[in-house]
Formats: sequence, C-alpha cells, structure tokens
Amino acid sequence: MDTTIDSPAPVATTDAPARSTPWKAIFGGVVALALLAWFGHMAVHAYHYEETEDAYITGHLHQISPQLDGQVKEILVADNQTVHAGDVLVRLDPLEFQLAADKARAALDQAKAQVTATRAAAAQADAAIAEAEARVKQAEAQTAQTTAQLDLARLTLARNEELFSKGGVITQADLDNVRSAYRAADAAQSASQANVTAARSAIGSAQAARNSAQAQVTAALANAAVAESAVRNADRQLGYTTITAPADGRIGNKAVELGNRVVAGQTLFSLAAPEAWVVANFKETQLARMHAGQPVELTIDAVPGHPLHGTIESIAPASGAQFALLPPDNATGNFNKVVQRVPVKIVLDDASRRDLGDRLRLGLSAIVNVRIR
Repeated sequence: MDTTIDSPAPVATTDAPARSTPWKAIFGGVVALALLAWFGHMAVHAYHYEETEDAYITGHLHQISPQLDGQVKEILVADNQTVHAGDVLVRLDPLEFQLAADKARAALDQAKAQVTATRAAAAQADAAIAEAEARVKQAEAQTAQTTAQLDLARLTLARNEELFSKGGVITQADLDNVRSAYRAADAAQSASQANVTAARSAIGSAQAARNSAQAQVTAALANAAVAESAVRNADRQLGYTTITAPADGRIGNKAVELGNRVVAGQTLFSLAAPEAWVVANFKETQLARMHAGQPVELTIDAVPGHPLHGTIESIAPASGAQFALLPPDNATGNFNKVVQRVPVKIVLDDASRRDLGDRLRLGLSAIVNVRIR
C-alpha cells in the first residue's frame, strides 16, 4: 500500500493586483485634486466674502386689535388670506355705541338751542340798552325845555314883582298867577331831572342784563363745544366697531371667533406686510470691511437651489445684546470675552423678489454672503 501524500498543486498566479494598482492611484489623485480644489475655493471665498448662517427674513408684522371692548358680530377674513389696506376684517356689535352717539347728538342739539336762546336774550338786552339811551336823550331834552321854561318864569316873576311894588301896575291876582307859573315850571324842571336820573339808571340795568346775557352765551357756546366733542368721540368709538386692515398683507395667527367678547388691545390677528428684508447677525470681527451698499448673495433654507441677490442697506448702531431686555453687565470679576453679533439689514433686489413670489415668508432662515473684496 502506497502511503505517500501528494503535495498540493501550485496555485496559479494572476496579475489582478498589478492591474488594480493604477486605478487606485488615479482615484486617489482625483480625490486629492478635488480636495485641493475645494480648499482653494473655500480660501478664495473666505477672502472675498463674509458669511453667516445667523440670518432670517423679517418685515412689518402688524398686530390687529380692537380699540374698545365689545362682542364680535362678524368676521370677514380667514387665516392666510390676502387683504388690502382698508379691507374690513371684523365688525363688533355697534348697538351700544350707536345709542351713545344718538345721545351725544341729542345733547348737542339741546346745547345749540341753549345758544340760540341766550343769543336772543343778549339781543333783547342790547335793544333794552338802546331804548334806555333813547329815554335818556328824551329826558335830557325835556329837562332842557323845563329849564328854559323855569328861567322864563323866573324872569316874569321878577318883572311882575317889581311892577307890583312900584304902584300897583299889576294886580295881586296877576302876581299870584305868575308866582304859580314859576312854581309849576320849577316842579316840571325837577321832574325832568328825575326822569334823566331814572333813564340813566335804566341804562345801567340794561347793560348789566346784557353782560349777564353775554356770559350766558359764552357758557352756552362752551357747552355746545363740549357736546360737539362728545359727538365726535361717540362717532369715533362707533367707527372703532369696524376693524380694518392698516396695510396690504396676509392674515395669520387668527385668534378670534364669532361671538367672542373682546377687550381693547387684545390681539385678534397678525398681518404680515409684503415688504420684507433680511437681518443677518455678523460677528463683530467680520464688520471691518463691511458697509452699506455692498452686494450680497444669499440663499433661503426653505427655497433651496434659488440663489438670491441683495444689498446692505444699513448696519445696526449697537450689538444685538444691547437691544436685549436685560443687556449684559461686564463690570464684574468673572468677565469672559464673548464675540458680539451686530444686526445688518439687507434688502433683496427686484429680480429676487419676483423669483420668490409668495414664498417669501417672515422668519425663514437664510445663509448670507457679503462680498467685501
């Protein structure tokens, strides 16, 4: 029996490793070139641009709220609806305010009637003054007449007394008649002077009445002015029952339902205006070569593949920390230097706005590149 063990057959050799080596070398070279190109691109980009991902879209966001308390009677808009300035959004129940406006108008009519009455009284007082002045003139004229008659009677009495004392040229009866006429003229003159005094007193009374009437007119006019203000205020409040859009935009954050009782200042909607811009928060170390007017390239995360263009409009006057509710106080013994960020306002050009259309929404994140060289 042959127990000899056969040796294993030799394995056939192939040249596969030799053939794969060039492809690995080529692949490694391509990867190296790609990495080199990528690092070169990043270096060139870093030299020409300042970049930040701390950026977002912002704009005018109006908080729509009533200016008085009331019950919601009608809602004319829905969430995400586009509206225009002046469009009616909500109507409150106007009954309470309509009654207040009617009451204010009735008070105004009453105040105007009071003004008319006091002016009539003032005119009557003016007429009374004119009448009293006329009576004074009449009494003065009568006084002048009685004074002349008294002077004549005095002369006649003196002449007749002289004639009677020189031999009785006239009789005693004639002398008595002359004396009686003198006394009558004296009494008439005293009466006319009393009339003048009374007429002048009437003028004083009429002037006092006129002053009182004029004061009443002033008070009535003041009451009418107050009533007119009340009417305007009532009309203003009645107008506030209709809540309109302050600007063009889209409705969001709807927080009101039909029949709700709302209070003044309560937010019912938010209105996002179509005008929007980008606020990018750059590190303070990135601002050395940055200024208004520089071109900007940016992309929005929600709209990938759409490169946009804009311009720096302005740079904030302070870092974002200074505008915080509680600004940091570094005057402590545990100070750690923190790189601050400064808001930069960027406006999109018209072509980018048209490209985005209604996809431009407030709050979206953006990546911003500002060309500094």
